[in-house]
Amino acid sequence: MSNESDSFRVDSFPKDFGYGVEETDIEEGSTSSDSKPRILLMGLRRSGKSSIQKVVFHKMSPNETLFLESTNKIYKDDVSSTSFVNFQIWDFPGQVDFFDPAFDYEMIFRGTGALIFVIDAQDDYVEALGRLHLTVSRAYRVNPEINFEVFIHKVDGLSDDHKIETQRDIHQRANDDLADASLDKLHLSLYLTSIYDHSIFEAFSKVVQKLLPQLPTLENLLNIFISNSGIEKAFLFDVVSKIYIATDSLPVDMQSYELCCDMIDVVIDVSCIYGLREDGSGSAYDKESLAIIKLNNTTVLYLKEVTKFLALVCILREESFERKGLIDYNFHCFRKAIQEVFEVGMSAQRTGLPQLGTPSPKAIAQNGAPRSAM
Repeated sequence: MSNESDSFRVDSFPKDFGYGVEETDIEEGSTSSDSKPRILLMGLRRSGKSSIQKVVFHKMSPNETLFLESTNKIYKDDVSSTSFVNFQIWDFPGQVDFFDPAFDYEMIFRGTGALIFVIDAQDDYVEALGRLHLTVSRAYRVNPEINFEVFIHKVDGLSDDHKIETQRDIHQRANDDLADASLDKLHLSLYLTSIYDHSIFEAFSKVVQKLLPQLPTLENLLNIFISNSGIEKAFLFDVVSKIYIATDSLPVDMQSYELCCDMIDVVIDVSCIYGLREDGSGSAYDKESLAIIKLNNTTVLYLKEVTKFLALVCILREESFERKGLIDYNFHCFRKAIQEVFEVGMSAQRTGLPQLGTPSPKAIAQNGAPRSAM
């Protein structure tokens, strides 16, 4: 493995790369914060909502979540540290009563991009299904554009057969309830998750991708990049959370995703220890960050910095990596295209216009697939 960076600081990760301080009062917060896409975490008490948030976005060890107290008020967490992952997470206590006049559910649901309902797979989920139906039906009537996601959580203690049967049963019951309420157009996406493996990061990646207007462009650019560089698979990662905000159109293999996540951990850990400047200044992840890991099965993992908080992690064969000069040139063009996509989004935000999903075809041709090299 080779790890190149000339400016790192031991305590700069994850603190400098964190997602800010949690806010406990919903009424507080600026107008700009309220305009960000909102993800709601809902479910019964002790279903694992706060643990998910802490593990994914605050790098808490799964074992430490055993000591978290039960949430008794709505927590608002601003996640706006990356170029594309720019939203808020609201963690709701399990005892929220939708019929309480003090609970203005219309205001909350109106500005929501995704609603994640967490079900404890190790508990009797009959009550949870009732609350799920009440929650999504209310939210859908207020805002039909919400993405409804169901995390069937704590599946680490279940056998593979039990996981599949639990998912099938919950899917069937939930959709039957929706059909009885004439809500056939309401679509639920189900995920099997656990904080003790990478499944929770994979599930959150899918949730976040649905909120990115740039997703089709990012996928298109990745497809162009890998097809012209001899790369088998590529992920665009948010380094802090290890959520991949985009990948190419080839199917995602869980083992490949886990390898890439582990590579990010290795790069950051090694950088924090050995990348320190003599005066103690620097950052654990910067524009010089690059890593190459060669596995014993002729597979190469290749990581390069894209933006301050985004990294491209590629999986390729050793024979393809012999053309490293071509790969690096194509990556330079890819990174330039990503920056243009980001600039379009920023200018749209400043002018109040809806963000565009794709740059012009000319930009894609020039920056995603330079004909001179490809």
